Amino acid sequence: MNKSEFIATIKEIGGYKEKKEAERALDSFVKAVESALKANDTVELVGFGKFENALQKGKEGKVPGSDRTYKTDDKWVPKFKPGKALKDEIAKIKA
Repeated sequence: MNKSEFIATIKEIGGYKEKKEAERALDSFVKAVESALKANDTVELVGFGKFENALQKGKEGKVPGSDRTYKTDDKWVPKFKPGKALKDEIAKIKA
């Protein structure tokens, strides 16, 4: 599902009259999560999941075809951990 299809789903489920309203709701949610993560806060939506920052350790690698090696720096990355209710709903999907 792409963003446009997702907005249409939000419009339908949320009972919005216009697509623009649903788009504003999605944009507000995304900006709120982004703002919280930039402030190094955690956003926890009970049952749905938790958005948080995680430190990703730097990695060492080798340039193919040579003896040169390199190391990347540690960096912060956004992380999402699904909640129990969401996991339970997804588990009901038949393979």
